[in-house]
Amino acid sequence: MADLAARAIELAEESFIASSGPGGQNVNKVATAVQLRVNIFALRLPPPVFHRLKALAGTRLNAKGEIVLTARSHRTQEANRQDARERLTELLEKAEVEPKARKKSRLNRVGKVKRLKGKKVRGAVKANRGKVDW
Repeated sequence: MADLAARAIELAEESFIASSGPGGQNVNKVATAVQLRVNIFALRLPPPVFHRLKALAGTRLNAKGEIVLTARSHRTQEANRQDARERLTELLEKAEVEPKARKKSRLNRVGKVKRLKGKKVRGAVKANRGKVDW
């Protein structure tokens, strides 16, 4: 897992943009927000991991096949850079985890009868509501 994250961070391109967040007077002078771009095709992922990553990335994945993460919650460039890298690592770790297969459950005859009886009772209660016809 750590190998994939390290390779992704190595391939990532960082650019710094003006942040709209905290920073006081500094906000107009220093580009503290970080935009991290990783091409998912360059990562050479196995097909199941690739498809899970595409689904998890959602709108952060652009038409070029790049995941674009923007971090701007901190006042310093370094803190935002670290935040973006951590978010990328988390995203890749989630994509590598294979979801558990769902096992079908079956309702036995007694459970089925009990459910239908409850529906009949509820239907009778609702049928008794409404206008009273004298």
